[in-house]
Amino acid sequence: MNRSLVLVGLALVAIGLLWPWIRRLGLGRLPGDIRIQTEHGAFYFPIVTCLVISLVISLVLWLFRR
Repeated sequence: MNRSLVLVGLALVAIGLLWPWIRRLGLGRLPGDIRIQTEHGAFYFPIVTCLVISLVISLVLWLFRR
């Protein structure tokens, strides 16, 4: 359990440090992401981005388990 928490923490730090380059990939602005703006506020739900990230994480974990 401790090793898993350390690995998750290191992965989050790596993502945080690499975020300026990750943003250039277009994550968060994919077709299918829901964005509603009105004069009183905005609502944003990146559903396609969530699906892509979930797929990538699932593939990586599947490869590590083999």
